[in-house]
Amino acid sequence: MARPRTSKRNSSSSSYTSTITTVAFIALCVIGVWMLNSNSKVAPQTTNHATKSTTNIAADVGVSSSTEVENTESSNKKDAPIYEDNPGDLPDDAIKSDEPKTSNDSDNKEESKDAKQIDDGDSKADQESSSQDLKGEGSGEEQQKQEEKQNQISEENSDTQNQTADQATQESSHSEGSQETNANQEQETNPRQEQETNARQEQEHVTVPETEDSNSEDSTNQKERQDQQQQQQQDVASGSKDLQDSQNPESKKDQQQQESTGLNENTQDSNQNEKSYEEQQQEQRQEDAGVQNSSQESQNEDSSSGESAFPGGDNPGIPKESKESKKSWSTQAAESENQKERRKEESDGNDSMYGYTWQLCNVTAGPDYIPCLDNEKALRQLHSTGHFEHRERHCPEVGPTCLVPLAEGYKRPIAWPQSRDKIWYHNVPHTKLAEVKGHQNWVKVTGEFLTFPGGGTQFIHGALHYIDFVQQAVPDIKWGKHTRVILDVGCGVASFGGYIFERDVLTMSFAPKDEHEAQVQFALERGIPAISAVMGSQRLPFPSRVFDLIHCARCRVPWHAEGGKLLLELNRVLRPGGYFVWSATPVYQKLEEDVEIWKAMSTLTATMCWDLVTIKNDKLNGIGAAIYRKPTTNNCYDQRKKNSPPMCKSDDDPNAAWYVPLQPCMHRVPVSKTERGAKWPEEWPQRLQTPPYWLNSSQMGIYGKPAPRDFAADYEHWKHVVSNSYVKGLGISWSNVRNVMDMRAVYGGFAAALKDMKIWVFNVVNTDSPDTLPIIYERGLFGIYHDWCESFSTYPRTYDLLHADHLFSKLKKRCQLAPVLAEVDRIVRPGGKLIVRDESSAIGEVENLLKSLHWEVHLIFSKDQEGVLSAQKGDWRPQTYAAFS
Repeated sequence: MARPRTSKRNSSSSSYTSTITTVAFIALCVIGVWMLNSNSKVAPQTTNHATKSTTNIAADVGVSSSTEVENTESSNKKDAPIYEDNPGDLPDDAIKSDEPKTSNDSDNKEESKDAKQIDDGDSKADQESSSQDLKGEGSGEEQQKQEEKQNQISEENSDTQNQTADQATQESSHSEGSQETNANQEQETNPRQEQETNARQEQEHVTVPETEDSNSEDSTNQKERQDQQQQQQQDVASGSKDLQDSQNPESKKDQQQQESTGLNENTQDSNQNEKSYEEQQQEQRQEDAGVQNSSQESQNEDSSSGESAFPGGDNPGIPKESKESKKSWSTQAAESENQKERRKEESDGNDSMYGYTWQLCNVTAGPDYIPCLDNEKALRQLHSTGHFEHRERHCPEVGPTCLVPLAEGYKRPIAWPQSRDKIWYHNVPHTKLAEVKGHQNWVKVTGEFLTFPGGGTQFIHGALHYIDFVQQAVPDIKWGKHTRVILDVGCGVASFGGYIFERDVLTMSFAPKDEHEAQVQFALERGIPAISAVMGSQRLPFPSRVFDLIHCARCRVPWHAEGGKLLLELNRVLRPGGYFVWSATPVYQKLEEDVEIWKAMSTLTATMCWDLVTIKNDKLNGIGAAIYRKPTTNNCYDQRKKNSPPMCKSDDDPNAAWYVPLQPCMHRVPVSKTERGAKWPEEWPQRLQTPPYWLNSSQMGIYGKPAPRDFAADYEHWKHVVSNSYVKGLGISWSNVRNVMDMRAVYGGFAAALKDMKIWVFNVVNTDSPDTLPIIYERGLFGIYHDWCESFSTYPRTYDLLHADHLFSKLKKRCQLAPVLAEVDRIVRPGGKLIVRDESSAIGEVENLLKSLHWEVHLIFSKDQEGVLSAQKGDWRPQTYAAFS
C-alpha cells in the first residue's frame, strides 16, 4: 500500500504545484490589468483575464466554462467599487445610456440574476459534489486519502495567498497613493477567485480516475506552463506599456478616451465588431456608476448616428467675437448713462455649487413670484406712486437663490394652437378677470379649463374681425407684408396678439402686474408673447424707431397728461412712417370726459406732427378707431410756431433705454440714406435674410468681418446649427415647443433659423453686449434689453425653451451663477429645455448647478475648450422654505 500512496502523492504534488502556478498566474493577471487601468475612473476590468484562465483550466478537465464565466461576472459586479460620482438613487431614465439598447438587454439581466444565484451556491454545490464522489468509491481508504488531500490543499492555499499578497505589495510599491487604494479594492476580489479555483481543483482530483497515465498529467502540466509563459510575456509587454503611459500621462489620457469612445482599433479587432455579453455588462456597470463622462457618451451617440462629431458640425462657421469689433459698437449699458448701478462683485469662479441646498421662496406672491416686481422691501421705501413707480422694476440687491413653488394641481401646458383658446385652470388659478371681463369675452371659467373666446373690450365679437377692420381702414398697413412687428400697449390677455399670428405679424404685448391679476401670465400660458411692464417714469426697454405699428385698445393710459410724456415715449419707439392705432372711447363717445380727452389728444398729436390718417367706426362691435402716422421728414418740426413738445437735445441718445427716465421731448427723424430709420425695411419675409441697408461695410461686425458679411455668415451658421444639431441631435420634441427665448442674441440668427416653425423667439440683447437689437427688429423679429444679473420681467413657468450662447462665461465675470440658474429654473416650465453653448469651464459649472436643481442633463459635449449642454427641467421642488423675505 505504501508505493501506490507514494505514487499518488507525487501525482498530487504535481497538481498542487499546478494549483500554486495557476493562482499566482491569476494574481499576476489581476495586477497587470489593474496597473493598466489604475489612472482611470472606470472600474478595474479583471474579468477578461480571470475568465480566460478559468476557462482553460475547465477545458483541460472537461468541465463546462459557461457557469464559471457567469460566476466570475457576478462576483466582479458585486465587488465593483463605487466612486464618488455614483448617481445614487436617480431614476433609471436619468442615468440610462445614450446608446440604443440591444435586444439582448432583457436576456442579460436574467443571466446576471441567474449568475448571482449560482454564485451564492457554488461553494456549497462543490462541497456536496465532493462528498457524493467520495461515497461512490465505497472505500474508507479513499476517504482517508481525500482528507489528506484536502488538508494539504488548505495548507497550499494559505501559502499561495501569502505569496500573492507579497507579490501584490511589491508591484504596488511603484504606484501612487491613490493607486494603492484601488489595488486594495481589487485584491478584495482575489480570495473569492482563489476559493473557486481551489474548489475546481478539488473536484478535479476527486473525479479523475486513479489509473490515469502520468504522461497525460505531465502533458497537461507542460501545456499549462506554455500558456503561463505566453501570458507572462504579454504581461511584461503590458507592464512596459503601463510604465510608458505613466511617464506620458497625456498620451495615456488620450488613449483612454479613444478606448472609451470605441475608436481603438485593437479593441475593435479583438471584439470582431461585436461586443460580448461580458463587455456589455461591464459598460453598463460603468454607466450605472456614473464613471463614463458625458462628452464620451455624446461622441458615441454622434458616431453611431452618423452625425457630425460636434453638434452643428465640426466647424462652427463663426469665429469668436472680435475684440476689435467692440470698438465699433456701443452697448446699452454705455448708452444708458443714467441707469442704476446693479453690477455684482466678480465671482472667483472656483466655487462649485453642486450639492447646493435649495429652498422654496418664502414670499407673499407664492407661485407667481417675479423678484424685480414683487420686491416688497423696495416698494415700501417708495416716496411716490403717482407715475406707477410701484409697477416698475425694483430688483433685490442680490439675486434670489430660492425656487418658486408650483401652483397646486399644476399640469403640463396644453400645446399650441389649442392653448390659444383654453388653458388648465390650476396652472393660472385666477378668476377675477373672468368675473370682471367675462361679458367682454376676455376669459371664462369652463370646468377645469380657462377658455378664451377671442374677444376684448374693443372686439367683443372676436379679434380676427377687428384685425381685418383695421386693415380695411388703412390698406397700406398690409398685415404680414409692410407691417410685421407691432407693440400692443395694455394688452389684457393678449387675444389681439394671439390672433394676428394668422396674418404673419409678431406682436410685443405688455401690461403691468396690477389689479387685473395675471393678465400677462394668461397670455404666456396661452403661447402668446408678452412681458410685465408699465408706462410709468422710465423708458421702455426697446431701441428707438423699431416698431412698425403701435396698438392701444382701451389701454387705460393717460396719453395727454403731463405734456404728453407717455405718448412721446411711443413716438420714440415708433418707426418713422409707422402707425398708431388708438381704439378708445374718446374716439367715438360723446361723454364730457371723453370729449375733453379727445380735444387734448388732437392738440397733442398735431404738435407732434402726427398725421390723423382716418377715424373709422366698427358697427359690429360698436367701437371706433383713430389711426395716426408718424412723419418721415423734419419739415413739420421746423415749421412749428411753438417748440412744444420740445425737441430733444443733440446729446440725448434715443437708444438709451435701460433704467433711463422719460424725457418729454422728440428726436429728429433720420434723413440720411445711410442712417437707420430713413427708409422702411423690405417687406416680410425678405427683410429676415437681407442685411439692413444702414449696415456699413466699413464697420467691423461682431465676429470680425465687415458688418453685412458678418450678418450673412451668422445667419448661415445658425441655419446649419439648428437644422443639423438642434432639430435632429438633441432629442427635443419641437411640436411641444412654443415659447422660446434666446438669452444672448446677437443678430437674431437663432430666431431667424426657426422661422418656419410654429414658435416665437424672444431675443434678449444683454446690456453689456454690442447693441444689435435694432438689427433684430429690422429683420422682422423682436426682443428686449436685459441684464441677466437681474431677474427677468416675466411670470414663473412661462417658457418652453431657453437658449444661451456664450452667456454664462461672460456673466460669471460680473455676478454669481447660482442666482442666474435659479432664475432660469423660475422661467422654464416643468418639462422645458435649456440649450447652452459656451466655454467648457462654464459648461461644467452650469452642469453642476442644474444637477443640484434635479434637472436631467441629456447631453454634454466638449471640443477645443467649447461645449454644448442640453438639459430638461423636472417637477422637483424643495420641501422647506427659505427665511421670510
